[in-house]
Amino acid sequence: MLSIANKLKNSSICEILNCMVIALHKAKAELFRTLGHPVRVRALELLLEGPRPVHEMLEIIGIESSSLSHQLSVLKRAGIVTTERDGASVIYTLATPEVADLMKDARMILTTVLTEQEGLLADLRAETATT
Repeated sequence: MLSIANKLKNSSICEILNCMVIALHKAKAELFRTLGHPVRVRALELLLEGPRPVHEMLEIIGIESSSLSHQLSVLKRAGIVTTERDGASVIYTLATPEVADLMKDARMILTTVLTEQEGLLADLRAETATT
C-alpha cells in the first residue's frame, strides 16, 4: 500500500485538489446527515434559546432518556454542541453562533418552500373546482 507521501508524489495537482474537494463534499454531507433527525433538530431548536440541562430537554421533548442521550451524543461528536457539568447535571450549548444561524436559515428556507407549495396547492384546488 502506498504511503500518503508516495501517493502525493505520484499524483498530479488536479488529482490532489479533486480528492480535497471530494473530502470537503463528504464532510458537508455528513454534517447534513447529522442534522437529519427530528430529535436532533428539536434539541438544537431548544438550544437556540440558550444552554439547557438534559433533564429540561427531556421534559420538553418527551422521549426516553436513552434516546435523547444518544441523539445529543451524535451532535456532540459532530462538534455541533458542547457540554459542561454543573453538579449532577449536564448542560448542552450550541458549539458556535453559526449553528444558530444555520437553524434560523433552515427555518426560513422551509417557510419559503412550504409557502410556495401552499400556493401551488391553492392553484390546483382552484383549477379542480373549475373543471
